[in-house]
Amino acid sequence: MTSSSDIEAADRLSRRRARMLPFLVILFLTQQAAYFAEPDMGMRAVDHVKVGAWLLLSIVLVLVLATGGFWFKPKRVRALMDDEVTRANRAEAFRIGFLATMAGAVLLYFLSQFEPMSGRLAIHMLTTIGVAAALLRFAWLERRALRDG
Repeated sequence: MTSSSDIEAADRLSRRRARMLPFLVILFLTQQAAYFAEPDMGMRAVDHVKVGAWLLLSIVLVLVLATGGFWFKPKRVRALMDDEVTRANRAEAFRIGFLATMAGAVLLYFLSQFEPMSGRLAIHMLTTIGVAAALLRFAWLERRALRDG
């Protein structure tokens, strides 16, 4: 049976997630500025750290989007947070992330005719576009649902 404290916790955490996601996107894109400021990185230790940090943050953000996050909260609370509206918002966010990635791929294909780029750079840019677009869409939909709801 679901207690009122679980329902209150799920509501509070859902609101926190909706407020937190836009800031995570800003943090993610700010991190990209450091990476793209020096696109011809070598193989210095600091370059490996930059790429590793980007990769780790990308994976965590995709997992947050896929699962709703808050992995250390009780399963009952997470189940309440993952209601029908949230699942629909998540599906829409993944759709937008996919479409943004495909549009980015077409744009990079076109630009590569004029300026060659490495495969790593293209993958990095496409992943960044997809993750950021999906998270922004999910955050916007969740905030709208909480405001309307």
